[in-house]
Amino acid sequence: MRKGFTCGLDEAGRGPLAGPVTAGCVVLPPEFPCEFLADSKVLTARQRDFAFRLIQERAYWGLGWCDATEIDTLNILQASLKAMSLAYADLKTRFPSVDIVAAIADGLFCPSIPVPCTAMIKADALEPSVSAASILAKVARDRFMTEADSLDPRYGFAIHKGYPTLAHRRALVEYGPSPLHRASFTWKRPTNP
Repeated sequence: MRKGFTCGLDEAGRGPLAGPVTAGCVVLPPEFPCEFLADSKVLTARQRDFAFRLIQERAYWGLGWCDATEIDTLNILQASLKAMSLAYADLKTRFPSVDIVAAIADGLFCPSIPVPCTAMIKADALEPSVSAASILAKVARDRFMTEADSLDPRYGFAIHKGYPTLAHRRALVEYGPSPLHRASFTWKRPTNP
């Protein structure tokens, strides 16, 4: 049987009204300190940032992005899967000698990649490489949205990262959508804008 690595795949940003969907792909070497990994949603921002640095310094990783236009064209599920495929390709570009023989993707569906893939619900909490992919994707996306906020502070992207908070929906009423907003997503107008 061929020896090699299994990569983990996960995405961040399926639910927001604005910004990209971002995916991570990670291969953890045997000596990686997995005690610092968990589903990104249960870690604090500080814990995520620490784990993000560890992943970039001590693991094999890649990132993939699909912007709002691609999300509107493809739909969010297909854009998420495309971002995972791009993350896999990015890992292989960064680390061409890493022998990946299989993949585990968080959720119900697998992206189109050149190795066998297993879709697993809650893989981000159960499989360390998928936890790492979850952290990588979330931190990268959060940083993107914070940078977007510095360029256009009207919407408060640094605070809500594009999710449909009351403040975000009020800003949409006041200013209309920005180029980062997903035209195909519907949002509920605040009752007292």
